[in-house]
Amino acid sequence: MGAIKWFAGIWGWVSGGPIGALLWYFIGSMVESGIDSLLGGTADNSSSSSQTYQRTSGRTGGYSATEQRNSFIISLLVLSSAVIKADGKTHPSELEYVKSFIRQNFGEAAVGDAMTILNQLNSQNIDIYSVGGQIASYMNYSQRMQLFHYLVGIANADGDFCKEEKSVLEAIASAIRLNSSDADSIIAMYYKDTDSAYAVLEITPSATDEEVKLAYRRMAMKNHPDKVATLGPEVQKAAEEKFRKIQEAYETIKKQRGIA
Repeated sequence: MGAIKWFAGIWGWVSGGPIGALLWYFIGSMVESGIDSLLGGTADNSSSSSQTYQRTSGRTGGYSATEQRNSFIISLLVLSSAVIKADGKTHPSELEYVKSFIRQNFGEAAVGDAMTILNQLNSQNIDIYSVGGQIASYMNYSQRMQLFHYLVGIANADGDFCKEEKSVLEAIASAIRLNSSDADSIIAMYYKDTDSAYAVLEITPSATDEEVKLAYRRMAMKNHPDKVATLGPEVQKAAEEKFRKIQEAYETIKKQRGIA
């Protein structure tokens, strides 16, 4: 019965953006729990879902960690479709990348439902700027950067990060209102060229050694994994990967320049 809340969430997204997605996701969860109860499930599950929905619909401001995570995953599915379709092909490795994220955050039972939704999205045209605008109004900046990091990871999953995918990602970055320097930094972690390490730190090769050190400290502070802790341990783990990329870029430049 897991598909009910997922389809409800997508319908909510279409009709009301991320907030609508959350509302309908929890309504779907409540319906599922009621069905499970009729089929022999426990009444506690239905009660718990009802209480969750009441907490969601009754609040006028702010969102719980659970709500933020649910909105994050729905946003990821919608924009994942745009990235996957960028090069005109659907690569199994890209789908597996998304499956892995769903599995880690929602469990194996949710994978099939998420893939059904993603397949439906892949047959539709995604208005990146409309979806991105909704995301920008809902998620804080650190969460949007982490979402973008996941999307860049999808483009890199097949080992062939092409220019078409880079262009779509740059459009997504603009749509979700990331600073171009932050977007370029995340892309440079995977899309390699001679100046990638500098791009990761949001500086140019002409930067002085002191500017390199200052840039590293600034990036380490801005991208600290604790800033996305409310999205759950798996998202925070991915943030730690991004943090390591920043450290690796700094070490690369230090080695090239002989900085102590």
